[in-house]
Amino acid sequence: MSAFNLIPSSHPIPLSEAPPDLQLRVIGAAGAGFPSPAQDWEESAINLVELLRLDRAASFVFRVSGQSMIEAGIYDMDVVVVDRDAKPTSGRIVIAVVDGGFVVRQLMIREGVPVLEARNSSMRYEPVVADESVEVWGVVRASVRNLQRA
Repeated sequence: MSAFNLIPSSHPIPLSEAPPDLQLRVIGAAGAGFPSPAQDWEESAINLVELLRLDRAASFVFRVSGQSMIEAGIYDMDVVVVDRDAKPTSGRIVIAVVDGGFVVRQLMIREGVPVLEARNSSMRYEPVVADESVEVWGVVRASVRNLQRA
């Protein structure tokens, strides 16, 4: 594991063989503002594989370890879905190989130079220039968080 210790050194998990029947019942929409008394409650099913697009050969899952990306909404023990075939552009959250280990960082272009930056202003993480010694492995597309973990 690198000094950035954000993602365990375990191998990424390919998801192209995810079970097609991974479905949950959806009761209805839950408003994040004010509840609507006229809201129609309709049962349906949601397929998590389809929703998160986990059936693609280029999709992988990582479990995040560390606090360096909390201001980007990615926390310790979150699961991130990563696309190997997405273009890593400035501003995107990426998985990169730095010093032999996987890290999650935001890719930024600073004065024409690609730089990997952490997003936690309460901790000191040195930006990493994404040169030939750094491999931008994939682009983070989604994250999943267990709000009930101890």
